[in-house]
Amino acid sequence: MISHVSTFTLEGLEPRRVTVEVDLRTGLPSFTIVGLGDRAVRESRERVRAAVQNSGFAFPEKRVTVNLAPASLRKSGPGFDLAIACGILAASGQVPSELLDRLAVFGELALGGAIRPGRGVLAVAEGARAAGLTGLI
Repeated sequence: MISHVSTFTLEGLEPRRVTVEVDLRTGLPSFTIVGLGDRAVRESRERVRAAVQNSGFAFPEKRVTVNLAPASLRKSGPGFDLAIACGILAASGQVPSELLDRLAVFGELALGGAIRPGRGVLAVAEGARAAGLTGLI
């Protein structure tokens, strides 16, 4: 199953919309993130896995592929953690995907599952409003 979650990255001071696409497939369990992410984005795999499990959800024992689109836009920082986690939970049927359709999701995850504020959240909120999204998590 595939899920889509909206988030944002900053290009200078301008928010740019990023779609987090999560695909779950049968096969050897793995967790891959693609889409021109920096080191903090690549490291989010470990934060997301721990946060999902420590929050009482099951991390899928499947082949998990996360695409941060558009691939041509550089993504930096840990602010993608929450969107990736929500995408995984939606793709695995643990949260309803329609719950996320009109929201932007942005924030860093602690290993225990707590949400930490991300740098640039005001710009992200403005980007979400301009994109016609109705809320921000």
